[in-house]
Amino acid sequence: MKRLLITGGTGFLGQPCATLARPHFDTVQAVGRAAGDVLNAAAAVHLIEALRPTHWLHLAWVATPGVYWHSPENYRWVDASQRLLTAFARCGGQRAVLAGSCAEYDWRSAAICHEDQTPKRPHTPYGRCKLQLGEWALTLGRARGLSVAWARLFWMYGPREHPSRLVPSVACALLTGRPAACSQGTQQRDFLHVHDAAAALVRVLESDLTGPINIGSGRPIAVRTVIDAVAQAAGRSELVRFGHRATPADEPPLLVADITRLRDEVGWQPQIDLVTGVQETVTWWKHQLNSGVQKCG
Repeated sequence: MKRLLITGGTGFLGQPCATLARPHFDTVQAVGRAAGDVLNAAAAVHLIEALRPTHWLHLAWVATPGVYWHSPENYRWVDASQRLLTAFARCGGQRAVLAGSCAEYDWRSAAICHEDQTPKRPHTPYGRCKLQLGEWALTLGRARGLSVAWARLFWMYGPREHPSRLVPSVACALLTGRPAACSQGTQQRDFLHVHDAAAALVRVLESDLTGPINIGSGRPIAVRTVIDAVAQAAGRSELVRFGHRATPADEPPLLVADITRLRDEVGWQPQIDLVTGVQETVTWWKHQLNSGVQKCG
């Protein structure tokens, strides 16, 4: 039987991963903080020993905007993740996919990020901890004969994203009739709808690919283009204030994933275009605000 454990399985990315994975596994157990604190050593080991998963998708990490880049909790997550993977291997686990980040790359020299060719020189504790864990996990996999893939995620957006992130923050402002103060938005990034990211991760999980793999669209999109799409979907373009926020001096002009491995070795490409994805996201936020279920951050 194929038994899948998803740690971080109730979050922004975890929920669509669990939904898409269910038809492909005999059981899918999606675990969030409410089901037990996997930062606790004993709880983490007990979780693996109790569930005995054959497959594991690890998404859990500190992810609060404005906090996660420099949070001391990053180091705790490295330790917790190492305990989990060690227990997974000991309990007969076969296939693990762990979530890394594009923050592992050297943003000062990177433009198009390739898994092996682009320098890895992270400039934040978050990026350094992700890189440390990824290198350790792949080494352990080789030593134990365990199939391990390290999925470097780029910029995601979609329903249920934290309200202070780019798309929801602009959407919330416009939908409530407030001006949205933005930078000039000339920097280009790799944006991927969360459902596409989830589909890519499930495909990687089912494959036999090992090592690092970028999870992105492979297409550079200006931040300004994303904001324009949000404004069009909200019907309030006149409230967007480009240039009312300064662009950080160290902001790289271009960061995009090379998705050759994802396309050629896994056989997956994005399915949701930006306009469609943003429209769906803005519609979701409109419903949340109108129903009073969600408030703007």
